[in-house]
Amino acid sequence: MVTIGLISEGKIPADNRVALTPAQCKWIHAQNSGVRVIAQASATRCFSDREYEMAGVEVKEDMRACDILFGIKEVPVDMLLENKTYLFFSHTRKQQPYNRDMFRKIIEKKITLIDYECLEFEDGQRIIGFGFFAGVVGAHNGLMAYGKRTGLFELGRVFRQRSFRELIHTYFGLKIPNVKIAVTGSGRVAHGILEVMTLVGVHEVEPEDYMIRRFSYPVYTQLKGPDLYKSKLTGKYNRTDFHENPQHYESVFRPYTTQSDILMNGIYWEPSMPRLFEKEDVSREDFIIQTIADVTDDKEGSVPINLGDQTIEDPVYGVNRKSFEKTAPYIEGSIDVMAVGNLPNELPRDASRYFGEQLIKFILEDLVIKGGSDIIDRATMVKNGSLTPEYRYLQEYAGLS
Repeated sequence: MVTIGLISEGKIPADNRVALTPAQCKWIHAQNSGVRVIAQASATRCFSDREYEMAGVEVKEDMRACDILFGIKEVPVDMLLENKTYLFFSHTRKQQPYNRDMFRKIIEKKITLIDYECLEFEDGQRIIGFGFFAGVVGAHNGLMAYGKRTGLFELGRVFRQRSFRELIHTYFGLKIPNVKIAVTGSGRVAHGILEVMTLVGVHEVEPEDYMIRRFSYPVYTQLKGPDLYKSKLTGKYNRTDFHENPQHYESVFRPYTTQSDILMNGIYWEPSMPRLFEKEDVSREDFIIQTIADVTDDKEGSVPINLGDQTIEDPVYGVNRKSFEKTAPYIEGSIDVMAVGNLPNELPRDASRYFGEQLIKFILEDLVIKGGSDIIDRATMVKNGSLTPEYRYLQEYAGLS
C-alpha cells in the first residue's frame, strides 16, 4: 500500500489550491486498490474537509504515515517531515534566497524533493502547472486596470465568481474600446491570456499589421520568441540556441511599446535573458503603454518596472515614469502594473481540477505504481538528502561547499 498525503498549506498567506480534488482522489481509489489518499485537515483549502470525507478520503492532522506528500507552495521549515518524498513548487532552481533555509533543511532531513516546475518532457516543455489559469486571471485583471485608468469600461473581480464558467457570464455585454494589446509568450500562461481575449471580443492581428496601423476595433498580437529576440551575432532567432546562450541575444520588443496600450506578459524569464525593454524606456514620449499585466511576475525581470508582488485583494500599483518609484495606481505620470504571484488562487477550484488532471495523466502512475521514470528523475532535485547530478550547481546554495 502506497499512501499519498495532501498537506495543508503552511506558507503565509495560505494558498487555497490543491494537487488533487476530492473527485480525483475518489477516482484514484477506484482505479488503484494499492493506493490510499489522505488529506491533512485545512480551514483554507478551496475544497473543504467535508468534501474530501464525502469522497472517501480520510482527513487527519498527522501525515507521518504517508509515503508521498503533495503540496502546492513552499513548505515551512518546521512542517517538513524527515525521510519523506515531497512534491511542490519549491522555487529554488534559480537559487532564490528567500527559500535557501528551506532547501538546506530538506537536505538535512534526508527528504526527496520533486519539483513540479522541473517536470518536463524531453524537449523541455513543462508538463503540469497552473499557468493557464494564471493567464486567465492576469488578463482579466489587466483589462480591469485599463478600464479603471481610462474610465471606458468596468470589470469586477475574478475571485468574486465561484468558477470560470461564472466568470465568462460577466463578459456578456462588455464592450472593449479600440485598444491595442501586446501578448508575449507561447506557453500555458499565454494560452490563458488568449482565452480571455477571445471571450471579451479582442481580435488577433499579425505583428506586421499591428505595427503599422490603428484599428476601429480592439486587437491583440501574440509575440513569440522570433518576435521578441534576435542574436547579436546573426540577427536571427534560434529557440535552442536562445535557451542555451541567452546572453548572446537582445530584445527587439521596444518598437511595440510605441504601438501598444496594454502589455500582457506571459514569457518565461531568467536573469541571463534580455529584458523586454529597459527601465529608462518608460520615460520616452513614444512609450505609450499605460497598463502592464506581468502575469509571469518576475521582480525586475522581463518587465524591469515590476517592483514586486501585490496581493489578490490589491493587485495593481503605479510606477512613476520619471523616478520609477511605486505610486498609487491610475494617476497621471504613472504606468499601472498588475503583479501577483498567486493569480490562480482567484479561481482555485477550476485551477486545482486542471492541475490534478495533468498530475494523474502524466505523473502519478510512474511515481506511485512504477516507482519512477526519466521525467521524474529529471525533476528530482534532492534524493534522500543528496543533490542529484543535474542540480549539483546548487551546492553552495544548499550549504554543501
